Amino acid sequence: MIRKLRNWASENLNGIGQIWSFLSFFLIIFTLSSCKEKPASSEKAGIAISFDDHFINDWYALRPLFQKYNARVTFFLTCPDTLTSDEIVKIKQLQKDGHEIGFHGTIHGNATEMLKSQGAQKYIETELKPGLENLAKIGIKPTSYAHPGGNHTDQADSILLVNGFKILRDVAQAERKLFGISIYHFAPRIMNWIYYPFNKGQIVDALMIDEGTNISEKEIKEAIKKGKDTNTAIMLFGHQPLYEKPKNGEYGFSVAFLETILKEAKAQNLRFYTMSELPVSK
Repeated sequence: MIRKLRNWASENLNGIGQIWSFLSFFLIIFTLSSCKEKPASSEKAGIAISFDDHFINDWYALRPLFQKYNARVTFFLTCPDTLTSDEIVKIKQLQKDGHEIGFHGTIHGNATEMLKSQGAQKYIETELKPGLENLAKIGIKPTSYAHPGGNHTDQADSILLVNGFKILRDVAQAERKLFGISIYHFAPRIMNWIYYPFNKGQIVDALMIDEGTNISEKEIKEAIKKGKDTNTAIMLFGHQPLYEKPKNGEYGFSVAFLETILKEAKAQNLRFYTMSELPVSK
C-alpha cells in the first residue's frame, strides 16, 4: 500500500498546484508508520548496503574498512563491457571477500523511456543481455538488479524477474526538491519502505546516502536502531566513495559517514546482508 501511495504522489507532483497533495501523501505515510508494532525478537535485524555504477578502484580501496567491521555489501555494476583486466581482478577479489556483484545495466539506460520507445525485446537486447554476457565471461552471474536512476515500470520489473533476478532495488531519498526548493526532509526512521521486513518481497527501496542528501549522523543512527527494534534490515546505497566534499561533477558519499554507519551497525549487533540474501533469508 505504501508503494502505491508513493507512486501516486510521484505521478501527480507536476507543479506548485500539487504541493498540498504531496504533503497529504506524507501525512498518510506518517500515520501508517506510527501504527507499527515492535517485534519480540531482533535476531534477523540487519543492514544491506549497496553501491552503484563503475567506481571499482574506489570501492576496492574500501576493503580495509569493510574488513574492520566484518561488513559485506553489494556492488551494482554498470557498463561491464568496459572492464579493464585490472578492474576484473579487483571485482573478482571483492566477490571473493564475500561481497555481492549485482547488475546496474549495460548502458545505464532509462527503462521507462526505453520500453516506451523501443519495446521489451529491444530493451532486453540493449540493456540486459550484452552486460550479463560480459559478466558471465568472467564468472559472474548477478541475481540482484538496481534500476539506473530509479527509473522503472511494472513491465520492466516483470522482465527482470523473469530473467532470473531475485531482488530489484529502487531509490529512496530523505529530501526532495521542487524547482530547486527543498519541499521536505523526511526522517529516515519513519520511512518504512527502506526497511526490509523479510517477507520475501522482490521489489525494494534503498535510502541514498550520497553527499547532498542532508542526512545527519543522528538520523542515520536512529534509523539503524529502528532496524534493530523492528527486526528488519535497513537498506542504504551510494555511489563513489569521497574523502572530501564533491567537486567537478562528482557524486558520491562521505567515507567518514560510511564508517559511522558501519560502526553503528556493529554496535547494534546488526547482521550485514547482501541484497540477494534478503528475499531468501531464513
